[in-house]
Amino acid sequence: MIKRERYMSRIRPFMGTDLIKVMTGIRRCGKSVMLKLIQQELTESGVSSTQFISLNFEDMCYSHLLTAQALNDEIVKRAEEIGGKVYLFFDEIQEVKDWEKCINSLRVSLDCDIYITGSNAKLLSGELATYLGGRYVEFVIYPFSFGEFMELYRSLNPDASNQQCFQEYLLAGGMPYLANLRYVDAPSKQYLHDLFNSVQLKDIVKRNKIRDVDLLERIIAYVIANVGTTFSATSLAKFLKNEHRTVAPETILNYIKYCCDAYLFYQVKREDLQGKQILSSNEKYYIADHGIREAIFGGNMQDINLMLENIVYLELLRRGYEVTVGRMGNKEIDFVCDRRGEKLYVQVAYLLASEETVSREFGAYDAIRDNFPKYVVSLDEFGMSRNGIKHRNIRDFLLSDEWN
Repeated sequence: MIKRERYMSRIRPFMGTDLIKVMTGIRRCGKSVMLKLIQQELTESGVSSTQFISLNFEDMCYSHLLTAQALNDEIVKRAEEIGGKVYLFFDEIQEVKDWEKCINSLRVSLDCDIYITGSNAKLLSGELATYLGGRYVEFVIYPFSFGEFMELYRSLNPDASNQQCFQEYLLAGGMPYLANLRYVDAPSKQYLHDLFNSVQLKDIVKRNKIRDVDLLERIIAYVIANVGTTFSATSLAKFLKNEHRTVAPETILNYIKYCCDAYLFYQVKREDLQGKQILSSNEKYYIADHGIREAIFGGNMQDINLMLENIVYLELLRRGYEVTVGRMGNKEIDFVCDRRGEKLYVQVAYLLASEETVSREFGAYDAIRDNFPKYVVSLDEFGMSRNGIKHRNIRDFLLSDEWN
């Protein structure tokens, strides 16, 4: 079991407090394992596992507890039997109707430490904000980083070089369960295909009561094909019209938002760096796991520049950065990153194979006058840093503890 210390180090300060610890992220990204890691740490610190109450609401064993009242009654009863402080672990809590009422009631009435997971970004919106305002902390969990992937892949293939590991990562992605399939191509793709269908059906179609599933599938296919490129709802509407589907841009935006809520896609807004304002159109979208793209759509190696961008973008999110695409005049910077005032700029390229490419990638920073770190990241093996702009091989960049 990978330790996932980057997440644990953020969660640890809140363990044992009365704040509700909420972990969200795409289905099967490792949220359940995070609950096990927390239980392991609590046990090592002296807490008895007899004080744990752990329920996974996708397990049919708990189908009778899918209302707030039923769950509340069950937990109160179990807590009385245990006596003293209890530690509550609820996996895929969104399956419980009005679950937020139950969680708030348990928080108020019991001496407890609560941890919950869910597969939807809207878990913490609306009513939950009313019931639990200021009484929870959220942690978004992502599929494996390259470093985490490499640790597992090497446990199966001890002689694999960093380069070989990265080549495999480009195609397989970071979904944790693939290690159980030993990263064998056919079963891995089958698993990712089924996972994608599950996200689409359970977390998007059923949750949002979508009737026109064909339209949703076409929109998802378009976004997957155009990962990392700017497009508008209007341009997508024109594309669909050519496929004899007339649909309003507003409907398209709603459907894409549902996909983002299910953590299938991430929207990255564009920022005018001169006017210091967020632009209202032509956002970019990245997929939660590039392995899903390879399994569903294929072409990761043909679109390698965009896949490298996708990998870097997810790594920036893992490290707590807020990310936009920067525009300065007619030049674009792939990622403008901010973490509590600590800024970073990143350009991603496949190979700096010509002077023209070098000039374009490094030249994107010409008008940026601040002293924050600026990177150009590519697959090149030899450093080409210049004019204070750092060039890094992408593997080294992803494996670095700090970027400064």
